Amino acid sequence: MLILAIESSCDDTAAAILEPESHLLSSVISSQNEIHARFGGIVPELASRSHIETIRPVVEKALAQAEVSLADIDLIAATQGPGLVGSLLVGFTFAKSLALVRHLPCVGVDHMAGHLLSCLLETEKPDFPYTALIVSGGNTSLFAVENPVTYTRLGRTRDDAAGEAFDKVAKLLGLGYPGGPVISACAAEGNPVAIAFPRAWLAEDSLDFSFSGLKTSVAQHVDRQRRLGQPLALADICASFQEAVVEVLVKKTLIAAAQNGHRRIVLGGGVAANARLRVVMQQHCADRGLQIFIPSPIFCTDNAAMIGVAGYHQFLRGDRVDPDTDAYSRSPLN
Repeated sequence: MLILAIESSCDDTAAAILEPESHLLSSVISSQNEIHARFGGIVPELASRSHIETIRPVVEKALAQAEVSLADIDLIAATQGPGLVGSLLVGFTFAKSLALVRHLPCVGVDHMAGHLLSCLLETEKPDFPYTALIVSGGNTSLFAVENPVTYTRLGRTRDDAAGEAFDKVAKLLGLGYPGGPVISACAAEGNPVAIAFPRAWLAEDSLDFSFSGLKTSVAQHVDRQRRLGQPLALADICASFQEAVVEVLVKKTLIAAAQNGHRRIVLGGGVAANARLRVVMQQHCADRGLQIFIPSPIFCTDNAAMIGVAGYHQFLRGDRVDPDTDAYSRSPLN
C-alpha cells in the first residue's frame, strides 16, 4: 500500500509518500518562515494564501521524489485539525478532492495524533503503551498512548504552550522569529542558573502546565535591567528561561510515566527538537532505567510523514471522510 499524506495545519505545507510499517519514500516540507518573520509571528491570512500557492507543487514534488504517480497511490491522509482553519481547509480540501477524483479512500488525521506517533518513523520504535509529551507552539500536553489509535490526555497547558512562550520571549528580546531555534542557540553561550526564573508546578498532583508567569517574569527582568541602565545578558536570560521550561517539562513527564506504570517515554512536537530538552530528558530516563524515544528533528516539526503513519492506523480501524467532512480548529484529543 502507498499512502499520500498532506499537512497544512499552520504555516508549513508538507506532503509525503510512504509504505506503512515499511519505509518513507519521500517527505517534502515548504516553510513560510520568511513570510512571517517580519511580523514576529504567523499571519493566518498570509499562511492560507501561501498554502494555496504551494500545495500542488509540494504534492507533485513528493510524488517525483518517491518515483511514483497518483495512479500508484492507494490511500490519502490529510490533517483535519487542529490548527488555523484557513490553512487546514487548503490541505484537507485538496486531499478530499483528489481522493474523490481518483476514487481513493481518504482519512482525516488529528495533528496531535501525528505527533504522538511520529516516533514510529524511526528505525527504533517503541512498543505500546508509552507516555508521550507533545510540546510545540500550539500545544503542550501529556498523553498515555495505549495503542496507535487510543490516547488519553493526562495534562495540558492552562495558558501559553511552551513553543508559544519561546516565540514571545524571543520577540521581547528582539531575537526574531521563530523563537525556539534562536533562543536555543543563544542559550548555549549562557548560564542556566544565572537568573532564578519561576517554575509553575501548580497543584501537587497536577500534570498541567503554565508558562505565562514565566514569560511575565522574563519581561519584568528585562524591564528592570533597562530601567537601571544595565546591559542585558541575553545569553544568560535565554539559558535561564530555557532551563525553567525544560525542568518543568521533564519532571512532569517523569511523574506521568510513573503514575502510568510506563517504562517508555516519547517526545513529539517542534519543541522536542530543542537540544537542551532532549539531553535532560535522556539523562533523567537513563538514571531511572526508562526507555526514551525522540524523533529526528525533521519529524518533530510539522510534517506529512507523521500524518501518513497516523492515517494508516485510522484507515485500518475503518475511519473514512466524505466530501462534506469539515476541518476543525480545536482537537478533541486536547
